[in-house]
Amino acid sequence: MVRRNDERRAALVDAAIEVLAREGARGLTFRAVDTEATVPAGTASNYFANRDDLLTQAGSRVYERLQPDEATIARQRSGPPDRETYTVLMRELVGRVSSFRTGYLALLELRLEATRRPGLRALLTDRVRADVDANVAYHAESGLPGDATAVRLLYLAFNWLIVEQLTLPGVFSEAERDALVHAAVDRIVTP
Repeated sequence: MVRRNDERRAALVDAAIEVLAREGARGLTFRAVDTEATVPAGTASNYFANRDDLLTQAGSRVYERLQPDEATIARQRSGPPDRETYTVLMRELVGRVSSFRTGYLALLELRLEATRRPGLRALLTDRVRADVDANVAYHAESGLPGDATAVRLLYLAFNWLIVEQLTLPGVFSEAERDALVHAAVDRIVTP
């Protein structure tokens, strides 16, 4: 029987994210999650039907934690719809995602694992597609310059920039990262 204590479940999924980031998908076991969450042995197995369930919930939780809060969204919407505002938004996005290092590394592990697990692949495909579609819709509603293709190109470019920052942080300094964000917006987003 799967338990329903939502607070405990969230703590276990957050622990799974930490294990994925540190140990990789092969290291993700119920025992490792129990240890990371500092709960009694066997707790995770009471909350998740199987390892696939744990993997898919970890993937969903990463995206949940990466969402900006309402205050950030309100502040972003209050700026003028120009390329400078766009650049600020993209710098904040790259910074927010980069600051959740373990979440993004766990997501990379999940993407690799999804190549072998059709259910996880379907979940991540749907989630990423929905995220891209939401970004395109937000862009259209905001009146920012550029089009849907620009949003998709920035998504692709910044995903790799974030991977670079998290896995090989010495390749680009923070100042270089900011300059690259500015250059990407400047070159991809047409007025």
